[in-house]
Amino acid sequence: MDFGQKLKEIRKNEGLSQEQLAEKIGVSRQAITKWETGKGMPDIENMMILAEIFKTTLDELVSQAMPRQEDKHPVYHSETSFDIDRPMHFDMQIGAAHSLTVCTGEDEKLHIDLASESLENIGSLFKVKLDENRGKLDVECIKKDGVSRYEAADALSVTIALPKGLTEHCEIAASVKELHLMNLAIDCLEYDGDAQSVTVTDCCGSIELTSRTSYDITVNGIRGSLDVNQWKSGSVVHIPEDADFRVQNKGRGCRVFYQKNGEAAENGGRESSENLLSVSGVHSELIVDLM
Repeated sequence: MDFGQKLKEIRKNEGLSQEQLAEKIGVSRQAITKWETGKGMPDIENMMILAEIFKTTLDELVSQAMPRQEDKHPVYHSETSFDIDRPMHFDMQIGAAHSLTVCTGEDEKLHIDLASESLENIGSLFKVKLDENRGKLDVECIKKDGVSRYEAADALSVTIALPKGLTEHCEIAASVKELHLMNLAIDCLEYDGDAQSVTVTDCCGSIELTSRTSYDITVNGIRGSLDVNQWKSGSVVHIPEDADFRVQNKGRGCRVFYQKNGEAAENGGRESSENLLSVSGVHSELIVDLM
């Protein structure tokens, strides 16, 4: 049973409607719907509130929704760490992977973790190359001949933990099925490449997503700006109806539409907000889905 199904079951056992639970937490009913339907997850603060409401611990609440550890396949890892001693600009070439997670770490090191459930010799199949020069660090994930691009796209998961307080700018080029940006505190992050789904959770700073294909983006919390830069394509951004944001069309021949519950809706943004959601590029569409 996944987290959304478990949350719905516990809520009903407690005799609470979605509206009642939303009022206790201080979120919208749409946020509860999003959690229960698997379209998003509560942040850590709301997860702690849920645990208190249901009189359980955070570990118990999360573990109830997770499969037992012994049922999981073994996960093989290869980690690279690099000490950072001053503010740095990162330029990363990741290549193909199933998923890419980018976060701000807990120390002043750059951590790159490669993981797979099927590639047992992952450390010999991929090499992380680092090249530092005048305040800039080039990072390249090199795929060796023993694994194809298609295997990497199915089996490789990459996690990048950027050094705390020492990341000025980060550029990442990749092609993934899932892109997760979470707990990021950064001046600017630029992602250039494909991603079938994108989640943005508790991020602070400027984020730019650039692609010639469509994105399906779920925003669970951002303080700053999110810019979707596209060329003749369309993307959807799922964002809580009560989120504090404004929308700007910065592209050439681009259009912005709003929807709620699958139907056309009015502009849900707040013109005075400091948090910006924008579309740029050429002849593209952005659908803002208010949850």
